[in-house]
Amino acid sequence: MAGGTWSATDMPVLPGFYMIFQAAALAAIEPGARGTVVLPVKAHWGPDKQFVEVGSEAAITELFTDDETNNATARTTLRLALLAQPKKVLAYRLVDSSAAIATKTLQDTTATPVNALKIDAKYKGARGNNFRLTVAINLVDSAKKDIKLYDGTTLLRTFTFTSGTLAAAAAAINEDAGNAWITATVLLPGNGILADVTNVALTGGNSGITGLVNADYIAALGAFETQDFHVLALDGISDAALRTSVVAWVKRLRTEGKGIISVLGGSAVEDTGATAVSTAVTRSATIDFEGVVNVGVGGILDGISYSSAQTSAWVAGLIAGTALSGSTTYAASPFEDVTRRWTRSEQESAVKGGVFLLIHDGRKVKALKGINSLVTLRVGQNKGWKKIRKIRVMDQITYDLMQTAEDNYIGKVNNTAEGRLALIGAGKDYLRTLATEGVIESTGYSVALDPRYYGSAPAMTPEDDQVFLTWTADDTDVMEQIFGTFNVQ
Repeated sequence: MAGGTWSATDMPVLPGFYMIFQAAALAAIEPGARGTVVLPVKAHWGPDKQFVEVGSEAAITELFTDDETNNATARTTLRLALLAQPKKVLAYRLVDSSAAIATKTLQDTTATPVNALKIDAKYKGARGNNFRLTVAINLVDSAKKDIKLYDGTTLLRTFTFTSGTLAAAAAAINEDAGNAWITATVLLPGNGILADVTNVALTGGNSGITGLVNADYIAALGAFETQDFHVLALDGISDAALRTSVVAWVKRLRTEGKGIISVLGGSAVEDTGATAVSTAVTRSATIDFEGVVNVGVGGILDGISYSSAQTSAWVAGLIAGTALSGSTTYAASPFEDVTRRWTRSEQESAVKGGVFLLIHDGRKVKALKGINSLVTLRVGQNKGWKKIRKIRVMDQITYDLMQTAEDNYIGKVNNTAEGRLALIGAGKDYLRTLATEGVIESTGYSVALDPRYYGSAPAMTPEDDQVFLTWTADDTDVMEQIFGTFNVQ
């Protein structure tokens, strides 16, 4: 869908719904509306360069395995995101050009054996090298044979087929709905009888991790643009150059009307070194954008320390899983401690400097304040733009109005006085729904033609296909500071 922001001095070209938010921010709508996290990951197994929904920790093992050797990140990244209970987690496995499937060719029983059946792992990756094959006569019916598939010493599946028919062998593997590990291809028919083998390994599998560079992540961002998601985090990567590219990408997408938030962080050394506070604050000052959250400290879970870049996956899940009417401020975390406990004055520096911080309050680890990395307000912004909740709310309202306009008005309703009244009426109905749900004040909201363009002395006369509206609503927020006076008598 086309849309985004607009400027009177730089009018958009494409048909679409364009809106700018001034400081009279709109309020939150129904909980859980913006709950999808997308995460690039590295793994030794699983679909590559495609989006896979991951709904549980068990699904991580099934899709990508628990193996985190040689820089695989899928288990940690996805598990941390899931612990925050977002509505949906989308994983995107990165691989380099060296990624390859493991394979094994089985022969027939002729005097001069023929390469008869090729067995391939379903996915690229080193896990396929653990697969072992045994071919033997079926113990119940000697007219049949079994192909047994092992993962190391664990039997995964037995494929039974009629001996003498290679097509039957391939079908037994390829048509088994429960087979998530291998595929079979008939190479030559030979005599149709597979030779017996015991514990032969598939070989050649490569996970495609070692050659991954920033360009692979940047290419993945292009794929992410095709998906409907709301929050992005990386898989523990803290490279400054990549961070710069991600920030620029988020800025571009937000100006194009795609309301996403990215959560980034630093390395373990940056989190715990002597300059940890200044490093985190400087990182936010460099980003300085409402669409990016900068995590300043890592978390410790089950005795394992995670950097702020790794912990950003949990923060991304937290943001996506928090109701729009709620806030991430003081949100409880699963961590038992943080990798560095910031002092009170340092915490104040974090809040002022746009750093999202986890703190240990003596009882538990929780988020300090739900803020993004915005430090310097731009024209048309107020301090509300520094809050994650405000940005998510505005993003959702923009999306709702854009979708409604595209589905029901753009290209469908004449730009006449009656047509504009219909559009205004729909806008008022939308705000009335928010008021009924208690997320904006029940009085004071309005939708009207923008007097700057329709008044007696308009700043610009709208083209025949343009409509300019103003939207007004009383904003709400959650309690974050409570002040009391205790009178002692």
